[in-house]
Amino acid sequence: MAEAAPLIETAEAKAPPGGDAAWFRGAGGAKLRAALFNPPGRARGSIVLSGGRTESIEKYYEFIGECLDRGFVVLAHDWRGQGLSQRDLADPLKGHARGYKAYLDDFRALLDAYSDRLPKPWVAVAHSMGGCLTLLAMAHGEDRFAGAILSAPMLGIRTPFPLVLSRALTSLNLLLGQGGGYTLGGAGKPFDSTFDGNALTHDAVRHARAWSLIAAEPKLALGAPTWSWVDFGLRATAYLARPDALRHVTVPVVIVSAEDDKLIDTTAQAAAARHLPQGKFINVPGAYHEILMETDPMRNIFLRAFDALTGRVAPTPAEPSTAAPTPAAPAPAVAASAPAPATPAPAAASSAPKPAANPSTAKKGTTVKKPASKAAAKPAAAKKPAAAKKPAAKKPAAKKPAAKASAAKKPAVKKAPAKKPAAKKPAAKPAAAKKPAVKKAPAKKPAAKKPAAKAAAAKKPAAVKKPAAKKPAAKKPAAKKA
Repeated sequence: MAEAAPLIETAEAKAPPGGDAAWFRGAGGAKLRAALFNPPGRARGSIVLSGGRTESIEKYYEFIGECLDRGFVVLAHDWRGQGLSQRDLADPLKGHARGYKAYLDDFRALLDAYSDRLPKPWVAVAHSMGGCLTLLAMAHGEDRFAGAILSAPMLGIRTPFPLVLSRALTSLNLLLGQGGGYTLGGAGKPFDSTFDGNALTHDAVRHARAWSLIAAEPKLALGAPTWSWVDFGLRATAYLARPDALRHVTVPVVIVSAEDDKLIDTTAQAAAARHLPQGKFINVPGAYHEILMETDPMRNIFLRAFDALTGRVAPTPAEPSTAAPTPAAPAPAVAASAPAPATPAPAAASSAPKPAANPSTAKKGTTVKKPASKAAAKPAAAKKPAAAKKPAAKKPAAKKPAAKASAAKKPAVKKAPAKKPAAKKPAAKPAAAKKPAVKKAPAKKPAAKKPAAKAAAAKKPAAVKKPAAKKPAAKKPAAKKA
């Protein structure tokens, strides 16, 4: 088991629960610090978090907590030469580097040391110098990540002089043996930084929180870079500026750029996003260099991009699928039972045509009284009840005018085509009363029954009782005259 390492806390900066810091060995046996944070419950994947120059694990407590809330294991670390990791020079405040190979070897050693404790998929999250080194590692063959999101990555350095002159000055100082010396301006103020005029964040609370950690543990402080570090930065960014260098990084890579960055060249970030096969460039309007330390509206742009990427490459675990199947089984049953009350309505409508041998009987005609209509039809004529049965099965109930047409074709046309005009003349007045009633029967069916009953009463009192049961009597006057 690795030797335990400390995690610094202050009243403003509290470590998230579940954190475990330890030492691991990097390139050349360098003693480096890392911390693993485990979320409660089942993890959906792992975040490998790499800070920028001068930064330590503690500065990202807030973001680590947000990753834990999203169900990720988080592995954070201090690059060599900063945080609590081993410093390369006797003066610990000098930000020094000897090329980028040692950084890449350290990064590989970190992933190897924690590989069995990091559930897949892995997502790289890195800021500034950490973004540069993470992308370098991926360009050099590190393929264990499912995706990466980089905050203001150091893909181009803003120098106080034109880039050509800065390169010339760097090369000259290296030739003169000044690689371990501070660049122009000296060590800076590693222990004292005021919020006013800073070029890192617009958020005073987060700015004060970061500096409270340095006040609590001065070993976290780091000063200005050396000429050798500048040489490393210029060489690393020049390599990543080559389109062919990023051609083989085929996983999704999101570059989140700070619009008002005073330290990093944002045009180089946009170019790298174009060179990446699945690169995406997102601009944060008005943001300074440290996007994750910015005000909420600005850092929320990063968080939305983070959620979009992790939702794509590391979707949430099986909680939705385990919860969904059990309610899903009853759901179809409820949906299937819902139409059940609706089925009687069509059944009632379909039962109406059966008793409704007469076209105008839609409400009073019931199947219970149909035998009475047949018994009444026998003394009148043996052929008419059969005619009343055939149209009642399909056409008379569905379309009332069609019932008359079918009745005219089957009983009347075959037996008395010559007498049909005579049947129409005496029945013209009652039929005239029926025809408008038949057409308006859907809206005013009772009105259609009353004139039919009166017309039947004028000719046959016995027929009045039969339509009262059902409307076969409405057709009997026409049968007698036929």
